[in-house]
Amino acid sequence: MDREQLMPALQSKVDELKLLGYEQATIEDVWNCLMMKKWKKNKEEKRLFELVNDVLSLRASDYMAYIVTKEQKHDRWFTEEGLSELEQLF
Repeated sequence: MDREQLMPALQSKVDELKLLGYEQATIEDVWNCLMMKKWKKNKEEKRLFELVNDVLSLRASDYMAYIVTKEQKHDRWFTEEGLSELEQLF
């Protein structure tokens, strides 16, 4: 899979997500989302048009589900900064 060939489609998807209000959207996150959601179980080589279709058909809800999951995995509640924020809440 050649990421460089998909850059126009990836940039288009990032632009679309930003228009929908997802200002934090990046090419890296869209790429990783596709790798984890659509291409993880793919054993066979996909053609370029199939990859472009996968990028352009990525739904905003799927992207956000990926981002939320990613953030939960990198939860920082038990760091010193996170504990300080928790104390302020209570």
